[in-house]
Amino acid sequence: MSSQQPLDEPVYDDRVYRSPMAVVTGVLLLALIVWLCGDAVVRGTGTAPWFGVASALLAVPLVVAYTLRPVVLANDNRLRVRNPFRTIELPWAAVDAVRAGYSAEVLAEGHRYQLWSIPVSLRERKRANRKGGEPAGADKSVHELQELAERCATRQGAQGCVTVRWSYEIIAPAVAGALLLIVLLATR
Repeated sequence: MSSQQPLDEPVYDDRVYRSPMAVVTGVLLLALIVWLCGDAVVRGTGTAPWFGVASALLAVPLVVAYTLRPVVLANDNRLRVRNPFRTIELPWAAVDAVRAGYSAEVLAEGHRYQLWSIPVSLRERKRANRKGGEPAGADKSVHELQELAERCATRQGAQGCVTVRWSYEIIAPAVAGALLLIVLLATR
């Protein structure tokens, strides 16, 4: 006897919303950090290797947090927003609106959550309005997410409460690097 999913619950891959330029910038910044801090560790003398380690320990998590980590993942049951220092899970039934003003955001259960991975370009918005065409960039992504929220809010799998989880895997190494830098500077 096989267990079947209800007709209301097909399984699809998540739609991914992320800024390609942020990813490129993040990779380039990480390469620069590895080059500079690696050089200090390998060829430095005195406390220079320790400053290199501390600087890398502080800078790498922050670069990852602000460039590579932000993403919005959406499927028929929920919206997952991964911002620099926290992850927010929003079942569609809890979402009141997805909108873009000066930034893209989702409103749910009386709170507003920024969508870091969907950058709003006012220049791009003006250009699309002048041409009278379809929305582009952030406006298109927000429109897709709002339609998904409206269409999927009544699904059985889309019920539940918003959950927020802090990203200690980013916060802890950055704090450790900052503390090590403070200690190194204080003992200099």
